[in-house]
Amino acid sequence: MPQLITAPHRVPVPGGKVIDEFVGRVVTGTDAVSIAVMAAPPGWDEPAQRPDFDEVTVVLDGEVRVEHDGGTTVVPAGQAVLTRAGERVRYSVGPDGARYVAVCLPAFSPQTAHRDDDTGPDTGPDTQEEQ
Repeated sequence: MPQLITAPHRVPVPGGKVIDEFVGRVVTGTDAVSIAVMAAPPGWDEPAQRPDFDEVTVVLDGEVRVEHDGGTTVVPAGQAVLTRAGERVRYSVGPDGARYVAVCLPAFSPQTAHRDDDTGPDTGPDTQEEQ
C-alpha cells in the first residue's frame, strides 16, 4: 500500500542549513534511499567526506559547489550532479545560498558519510538521536 508522507522531518543543523527529509532512515525507516530537500544559507559549507553511498544533488535555486580530486564542479539551478560512493567530495554553496534535493543510495547515515570532521555543520537527515 502506498505510504503518504504528509510532512518531512525537519533537521536544523549548525551553520544555518535546514534539512527536510521526506524518505530515509528517520521518516520512513528506509535504508535503500534517502530523499531530502536542503536549504543552505550564503557561504555554507561542510567538511569533506568519502561516503559509502552515491548521491544525486538536484539544484533548485542558487548554486552548489562540489570539490573533488579533479577540481571543483559548480552546479547551478536547473542542473544536477552525481557523486559516487568512495569519492572524496566537499559540498558548499555560492554567495546566494542554495536550495536543492539530495538523493542518497543507499540512504544517508552519518556513520557512512565518513566526514573529515564529524563535528562539522551538517550531520545529515537521519541523526535525530544526535541530530
